[in-house]
Amino acid sequence: MRLVFCGTPEFALPSLRRLLAEPSFQVEAVVTQPDRPRGRGRHVSASPVKQFALDEKLYVYQPEKIRDESAFNFFKRLNPDAVVIIAYGQKIPQALLDVPRLGWINLHGSLLPKYRGAAPINWAIVNGESKTGITTMQVDAGMDTGPILLQKEMEIGADETAPELSRRMSVEGSDLVVDSLLQLDRGEIVARPQDKSQATSAPLLKKQHGLLDWSLTAQQVYNRIRGFDPWPGAYTFFRGQHCRIWGRSNQISASENLPAGTKSSGALFCMRTHDEMDVLVSCSESTWLRLEAVQLEGKKRVSAQEFVNGARLSKTERFQSTQLQT
Repeated sequence: MRLVFCGTPEFALPSLRRLLAEPSFQVEAVVTQPDRPRGRGRHVSASPVKQFALDEKLYVYQPEKIRDESAFNFFKRLNPDAVVIIAYGQKIPQALLDVPRLGWINLHGSLLPKYRGAAPINWAIVNGESKTGITTMQVDAGMDTGPILLQKEMEIGADETAPELSRRMSVEGSDLVVDSLLQLDRGEIVARPQDKSQATSAPLLKKQHGLLDWSLTAQQVYNRIRGFDPWPGAYTFFRGQHCRIWGRSNQISASENLPAGTKSSGALFCMRTHDEMDVLVSCSESTWLRLEAVQLEGKKRVSAQEFVNGARLSKTERFQSTQLQT
């Protein structure tokens, strides 16, 4: 089976590796996004998929816009049996979708139709899901609306972060991609339409999504810390400064003798638990977040204890959900 592979980030690599290892497939070309500024230094660099493809001596094509006529001519000339597309980063026009006989096969990080959109893994964690899954589908002109081929349910670990879940999904998904292509080619699988009434959204992450609301419970805050890792990160404001935080939900007995004022949302205080001095943040419904690390804007990440020692907290100190203190 002659294939073209479209993808950009690390999430796509296990499937590309698997396709190259399977004798049933011939990857004719790899399509990925143009080189972009990346990382903290914003240096122009190749995508992970391009770097791997070059190492494997595969032909790499990087159209600025895949809707252009030159891109159509490229796919028409190759005339692949199928195109595998995973986290590529551009919407595919219908003219290109019609080129391969088996269509464009996508691997999506949710049990569609749940969490359609750019960030399904992140939003599943943020929303406190305990289960999610992976889906292969035939791409259509909509946003993750194409008919489903195969699905596999997966558990979400209680402390699992978005990058950790993404890595597991990408590996599990590589098997699903191979099985989908082989079964589709042999006529052993019939794509089934999605139930639109069950659809939910997983929109593109924005910087403001990471701003913590201390009127949420500690578990809800913890879900945001896990789900918005590494970007946009979970952040708050401390004495007017942007402050990224890490922590986890903390169980405290209702009989604990808590300091006065600790029920105020975002209130910071220290307390000895299990022979250790913990730094806690008050959340709603008498729940507390155990602060583990803090990074003030322009500073390095430090432990919660180092942060407290340097800040010299007053009894009324608290994190804020807005930059200006009230």
